[in-house]
Amino acid sequence: MKLLEQAIMERGRVIGSDILLVDTFLNHQVDVFLMQEIGKEFAAHFKKNQIDRVATIESSGIAPAAFAALFLEAPLVIMKKQASRILTGDLLAATVRSFTKGTQYELTVKRDFLPKGERVLFVDDFLASGEAAIGAKKLIDSAGAVLAGVGIVIEKSFQSGPERLREEGIELYSLARIASMQEGQILFH
Repeated sequence: MKLLEQAIMERGRVIGSDILLVDTFLNHQVDVFLMQEIGKEFAAHFKKNQIDRVATIESSGIAPAAFAALFLEAPLVIMKKQASRILTGDLLAATVRSFTKGTQYELTVKRDFLPKGERVLFVDDFLASGEAAIGAKKLIDSAGAVLAGVGIVIEKSFQSGPERLREEGIELYSLARIASMQEGQILFH
């Protein structure tokens, strides 16, 4: 997606060789017009998959997932990373390791929000090691729902995640695929 690649080049910042800071438009300050176009693109691509729900993980995936859900006319389910006293009932959980933070967290969602047999599109901001998507898949599978695809805003294809998801047989659609990056230079596929 050229519009996204342009935003990455103009407003993104590489830290080291594996971290891309996009806080100016994706995950701290949100460019809602860009997110709207991202949502349209995901909806157009996954429309054929008969999506019943869109799911994401708090918090950086919410904006692109919300617009995808809007254009797919489907509810949005937000999987939680933080424990909460009000998050009760029949919860599903999976342990996920965050690439960016280098820590583990317990990903949770209420079973009621992933009805058995429904087709779920998982949308996330980045794909690095694939841990978040695999954790989401575990929750979706545990609920008896079906992972109908994974939409990624920015894929770091030089890391293990994309290959890992494809090996699992997951339909992956990434809007910007980064082949390599270092300070001052980002190469796309």
